[in-house]
Amino acid sequence: MSPDLLHTPLYALHQELGARLVPFAGYAMPVQYPAGLMAEHQHTRSAASLFDVSHMGQLRLVGEGADRALETLIPMDVLGLGVDKQRYGLLLNDAGGIRDDLMFVRRADDLFIIVNGACKVADIAHIQAGIGDQCTVEPLPDRGLLALQGPQAVTALARVLPGVEKLVFMSGLACTWQGADLYVTRSGYTGEDGFEISVPAAQTEALARALLAQPEVKPAGLGARNSLRLEAGLCLYGNDLDESTTPIEAALNWSIQKVRRSGGERAGGFPGADVVLGQLDGRRPLTRKRVGLIAQERIPVREHTALQAPDGTPLGEVCSGLLSPDLDRPIAMAYLPPEHAAIGSTVHALVRGKAVPMQVVAMPFVPQRYVR
Repeated sequence: MSPDLLHTPLYALHQELGARLVPFAGYAMPVQYPAGLMAEHQHTRSAASLFDVSHMGQLRLVGEGADRALETLIPMDVLGLGVDKQRYGLLLNDAGGIRDDLMFVRRADDLFIIVNGACKVADIAHIQAGIGDQCTVEPLPDRGLLALQGPQAVTALARVLPGVEKLVFMSGLACTWQGADLYVTRSGYTGEDGFEISVPAAQTEALARALLAQPEVKPAGLGARNSLRLEAGLCLYGNDLDESTTPIEAALNWSIQKVRRSGGERAGGFPGADVVLGQLDGRRPLTRKRVGLIAQERIPVREHTALQAPDGTPLGEVCSGLLSPDLDRPIAMAYLPPEHAAIGSTVHALVRGKAVPMQVVAMPFVPQRYVR
């Protein structure tokens, strides 16, 4: 482990719990604990797991024009978002490529944004440069972020923070715990019901210990987080999304609300709008599309595995792939030409020289269980 790696507020607790730490987004992060990835994955599906996601970037936009300003950077409806409501967002470049994906919430006196850890420095600089003259852009480096995920997360968290059981998916609540100001959203990255909790760095370990003391809760690392999010059909920035990929290629059309689309009263006005809206309404044909794949043989298919048509024509490569713990079959996501992207189509993954048949399937691979 490089001494240059950053530590989250839970670094000492991870060591105490026997985590295997790996470099991730510039931090020393737990990839798994002694129980192992498979046990952590299944515990999240059946009970509740606590993930340290404090490497993520947190910031707030303050000022009367903050919502209108944010709309100039993302193709989402910010003005129409209610107080304590959360939405998925995309920062785009001038070609319509995805700089990062994020979550944002309208709180009583600000817009609270969470961006990916590996992109946070660039994201904050981009947001500051783009709208810093229209509102105050305030990074929040002194806060931790915990994700409590699983069907029993609400039972465990409600003992510690009464009232969270009233939240529904993509809504939030400001509360206090032992004098610390928290913000809780009913959201997550596993496909399960769950919560993300923003907490002052100084209180993060104490809150984590209080949650781990609940009988339903065990710690989980990056390995289980990755297998859970892939089964849920969720994108990982850097694997499935990047600056050369548009929201429409990534099959994220649903994230662009009607008011920001062609013909809407606030249509366009964001970077890459001509490209994105052109792909959305068919004026610009798509050359590729993100799809889900299931292997027809029990041979794991990892990211960067080459894909080809049955006749040997190169089609691209896998962007995320693993052996699904729930399905016990290899699953993957990839970008394919539209003529090969229809549900039921067959492509071949080249694994150590062997052509492994894979079928295009609808996502998510495992049903999502959000509380709406």
